[in-house]
Amino acid sequence: MSKTFRPWPVDQVQLLPASVNEFVPEGHVAHFVRNLVREELDLSAILGAYVEARGYPPYDPAMMTALLLYGYSRGVYSSRRLARACEERLDFLAVTAMNRPDFRTISQFRRRHLEALSGLFVQVLRLCQGAGLVELGHVALDGTKIKANASKHKAMSYGRMKKTEPELAAEVEAWLKAAEAADVEEDAAFGEARGDEMPEWVKTKAGRLEKIKEAKAALEAEAKAEAEAKARIEAERPPRKGGRKPKPPTGAPPDKAQRNFTDPESRIMKGRDGFIQGYNAQAAVDAKAQVIVAHGLTDCAVDAGQLIPMVDAIESNVGAKPAQLSADAGYCSEANLAALEAREITGFIAAGRQKHGQAAADGREDTKKGAKVEAMRKRLREGGFASPYRLRKQTVEPVFGQIKHARGFRQFLMRGLRKVNGEWAMICTTHNLLKLAAARAA
Repeated sequence: MSKTFRPWPVDQVQLLPASVNEFVPEGHVAHFVRNLVREELDLSAILGAYVEARGYPPYDPAMMTALLLYGYSRGVYSSRRLARACEERLDFLAVTAMNRPDFRTISQFRRRHLEALSGLFVQVLRLCQGAGLVELGHVALDGTKIKANASKHKAMSYGRMKKTEPELAAEVEAWLKAAEAADVEEDAAFGEARGDEMPEWVKTKAGRLEKIKEAKAALEAEAKAEAEAKARIEAERPPRKGGRKPKPPTGAPPDKAQRNFTDPESRIMKGRDGFIQGYNAQAAVDAKAQVIVAHGLTDCAVDAGQLIPMVDAIESNVGAKPAQLSADAGYCSEANLAALEAREITGFIAAGRQKHGQAAADGREDTKKGAKVEAMRKRLREGGFASPYRLRKQTVEPVFGQIKHARGFRQFLMRGLRKVNGEWAMICTTHNLLKLAAARAA
């Protein structure tokens, strides 16, 4: 054969050990994340948890933090996939310096230090601010529905609970009596044979009955607390002049109220692809470089209650208020517009659903009323296509696209509002980390 190929020395032993800095090219994100964690981030909140001198030395917390942040930046989220990457991928080995923590170690580290890892968001945001990526001239706010680590088919309505509980209770009682009768018969036939274990089918039904009882009690407690809160508000109001008095709250949950058995704090919400069992994740994004300046997460599908907390979070994180804030019609209300005015922030909040080809929502399909809402509707209509409202879509929606599509984050791994909130904070931290890496590489 006349053609000569490059050598393929599979069995050749290297005389000099390779450096982890040579595993990936210079300027790779793996080098950036590793060096940033080692040299610029304050990990005292994580390191402070290691006070026991005895025992086998654990993995370096800085290395574990860098591993999680780099994994999130590459779209690798689960502890098992992260552990596998530490065995198979050179870029991950460049971050861990050949360390290979197993999936339990990674999972326990993330769970143990979730609050401290969430706190890294502000540190990375301040680094982005120092790099000139944050101006606060215009900030766009939006929310996105993300699936919870639970199936919507594992939820049950309160009405169905009331119907199913007595049926299951009667069925379990009948099976227990049948099992007891079978035990007596077997004892007479087999003498010392045990036969006292409860059959699996009884255990399963009994377990489901307990789950239903717990969920039913939780819904009733929530409804009672809500009724008491409404009663206090009604008692503080001045007497009504005429009109029909409102019915006092019953304190019982409506039959349509649902609770999920897998993640009780998640809720069924309507997303772009239909109804999902999930959470409502919020992000406020600066228009200059699409850096997230505030994040939040709630189990309420409605966005209106999140505008003011997010605005206040921006000032807390960055140390200043945005000059302008844009948001879609879900955030529009008299109270929100008044709060923006009180904070001296110029708002561009859609007062109705925007039609295709329109410069801004003109309210023709809107039912929102109020003097401030009407003034906002007028501001957007007069601004036309030059209105700063046009910046909303091109600022915040690409961020959700990068998180969901480019990095493939479409479902939370953890359960419960507190843990999911920490997981969303890590996702937002990673987004800003990549913005900072691109800026420094430019």
